[in-house]
Amino acid sequence: MSTGAQPRVVSLVPSATEIISEIGAGPMLVGRSHECDFPAAVVANVPVLTAARTVFESSAQVDRDVRDAMARNEPLYTLDAELLAKLRPDVIITQDLCRVCSIDLDAVRRVAAALSPAPRIISLDPMTVEDVLDDHLRVGEALGMTREAESAVVRLRGRMFAAMDYVPSFVEGPVVAFLEWTDPMFIAGHWTPQLIERAGGRHPLNATVTQDRAGAGAGPAGQTLRAAGKSVTVPPELLMAIKPDILIICPCGLSLDETHKQTVELANKSWWRELPAVRNGKVALVDGNQMFNRPGPRLVDAFEFLVGLINERPDVIPRGFPWRLWDGNQS
Repeated sequence: MSTGAQPRVVSLVPSATEIISEIGAGPMLVGRSHECDFPAAVVANVPVLTAARTVFESSAQVDRDVRDAMARNEPLYTLDAELLAKLRPDVIITQDLCRVCSIDLDAVRRVAAALSPAPRIISLDPMTVEDVLDDHLRVGEALGMTREAESAVVRLRGRMFAAMDYVPSFVEGPVVAFLEWTDPMFIAGHWTPQLIERAGGRHPLNATVTQDRAGAGAGPAGQTLRAAGKSVTVPPELLMAIKPDILIICPCGLSLDETHKQTVELANKSWWRELPAVRNGKVALVDGNQMFNRPGPRLVDAFEFLVGLINERPDVIPRGFPWRLWDGNQS
């Protein structure tokens, strides 16, 4: 890359593509993953470099396929090395957070090592809301847009603080169960329990614990230094035991219509109607392809949704947020 020239950027993870857009670096994007679908205006006509080896048929089937592939140490995604070389990227942004969600870091490194000149590889590995906002700064620094990234973080953090004004400080909030997969049932981890607790809910199946670090997303005292671990599997008996007041179903990578289909399967279980959230009409279905599971700027939209849902303030939920209440319709 010549001095002063804009870097040619390849993003192999959707959250990075959204961060690139948020800081105003969309025109630098020359390649993307097959999952990078937002913003549409930014990814239009940008070549796709990856593909998934598995095809979704059901939650249980995908879980089996993923476990089998990982047991055999087989990749879940392919990367078009020939096209990548033709694109001549200066920077490749990928991830090291989850082998299931996107192409893994080692695979990217192997392909990038054969390129000349070798591109800079930025690997995102966020565990908390703070990490996600800090990733905006890391991407901004790598693309020569530090000031723009700082402005984006201030803007996003300001929206979070504004939403928190609607959260009661001294009221014990409702018990929330957040499913990011349905068969087997996975309870959300990483940043999602943080968002739930900061929105005024309790997430006992994977609660946050005190941490010893913070970052650009630092929040009020008592909340900044708390985070959860990875998502965890739970049996129905444990879900029933916590008696969730609110149940959020948001399977990673699935659309809202696909989420509805998976909820239909849950609703046929004998224990389903024993949940207080079901009896009281407090089951929320969310597009898990777009929201919560992408650690990028739209986590702020997700947080505003949580504040509105948990505190019964629908006016706080962003217009067009992809969700709906479960109405028991099994068609």
